[in-house]
Amino acid sequence: MRKEKISSAVIRRLPRYYRHLDDLYRAGTVRISSSALAKSMGLTASQIRQDLSCFGGFGQQGYGYNVERLRSEVAEILGMNRDHTIMILGAGNLGRALIENFPFAANGFRLTAAFDVNPGLVGTRLGGVLIHHMDDLEQFLEENPASVGVLTVPARVAVESARRLSACGVTGIWNFTNVELPLRELPDIKVENVHFADSLLTLSYMISEEPV
Repeated sequence: MRKEKISSAVIRRLPRYYRHLDDLYRAGTVRISSSALAKSMGLTASQIRQDLSCFGGFGQQGYGYNVERLRSEVAEILGMNRDHTIMILGAGNLGRALIENFPFAANGFRLTAAFDVNPGLVGTRLGGVLIHHMDDLEQFLEENPASVGVLTVPARVAVESARRLSACGVTGIWNFTNVELPLRELPDIKVENVHFADSLLTLSYMISEEPV
């Protein structure tokens, strides 16, 4: 059974668990020990056992983990079986790349629509997804509720777009705008920020460290 409070560190490791277990499952691996799984992930066996114990007992002493079962359990914990719907606001370069290349369905999300203000894009399709005008966002969401909105809009309209999504009952925002959204004004929505620059600068720090 899931405990009341799960640390963010554990939650952020769950997708890694799923990824590794999915690779093992597709390779035909039936079972794996916590030590073998830990080695492949660069963790410790005790860390894996501790993380998974937050959600119940999945392994058997002397046997390890059944890969197919654990993969399914982690997918369930992550909500991959709940038919989440997702839409993209901003069909420019980044939005287009996500529409055409990101495996939304494989991650449990159904991409339903995209929105933009460019008259050259509105009414066209990208990767089979129809692009609507941003003016039609509220009407579309009234008729087609969505779980998550992806923000790939220009920074100047990021906050306004987030407010519109929140007002329409969208429960999550995947934010690529590099704008810090005013969370106090969005109390009923969860925000996951993706900062490409932060990630690159972290790498810059790591490769610039002088040897001790």
